[in-house]
Amino acid sequence: MNTALRTLGIALALSILPATALHAQVSVGIQIGLPGVQIGVNMPSYPTLVAVPGYPVYYDPQASANYFFYDGLYWVYTDDNWYASSWYNGPWALTSRDYVPLFVLRIPVRYYRHPPGHFSGWRADAPPRWDEHWGRGWAQRRPGWDRWDRNKTPAAAPLPRYQQKYPGDRYPHAVEQQRKIRSEHDRYVPREAVSRQHLKAPAPVLQRRVEPDARPDSRRESSREQPARIGPRSDSDRRSSDGPSQRQPSKKDRSQACEPGSPGCRAAPPPRKEPGRKPRDGEHNRGRN
Repeated sequence: MNTALRTLGIALALSILPATALHAQVSVGIQIGLPGVQIGVNMPSYPTLVAVPGYPVYYDPQASANYFFYDGLYWVYTDDNWYASSWYNGPWALTSRDYVPLFVLRIPVRYYRHPPGHFSGWRADAPPRWDEHWGRGWAQRRPGWDRWDRNKTPAAAPLPRYQQKYPGDRYPHAVEQQRKIRSEHDRYVPREAVSRQHLKAPAPVLQRRVEPDARPDSRRESSREQPARIGPRSDSDRRSSDGPSQRQPSKKDRSQACEPGSPGCRAAPPPRKEPGRKPRDGEHNRGRN
């Protein structure tokens, strides 16, 4: 009888083990690990978040955990794992180190309020040495994780301060309830793919820039300067650039320039009178004289 009960107990324990392990992977609670040892986070009220200078990240200087906020999510580093949540006290979801946002990995060591032992001796003003700690394989999958143009650092996401209204017993632990409250108060669209996946948010829509019509009209085309020619100039180019044209006068030009009465000189035609113009009195007198 005792043997049968012992066998039944072992079978029952094995059936419960996968569910317990799965729960430990997707949540950071108060009693994870050894019985009676608190190794997770518990935020009974909205945290005190302070911006990390030069980074689009916030941290909680009063927390007893490595607690951060970036791109619409709260991030916790504990037991060499990263966990994320859209609300300040979970539930927390395990995030693979291959998909943790780079700006979270770049947070300097001094902002870890509960740094692990292997952080000892690392520069306080530099990010943790994840490439050394997690190995060459991880470094090859995340090349350049610790290098970026600081002049192009994105702005920090707005803090979800509406969550201040939900401390203690008012805290919404159900994920669907959290999403409903967020949809009513938060319009921020995350930049990171992992954040959008966690928040079930759509990708940001990029506004397409409308370019002006590049086709010039006839007036602009006619007034456009011709490009300079490189090389020796031809005779026609020299004549056109040296000043007024030096062409020989034609026969018609010579006839108009001759003196009246000379052979071959034709008198210029009389000027045409404007229609409807009446001669003045003085003009009549000159005609009579």
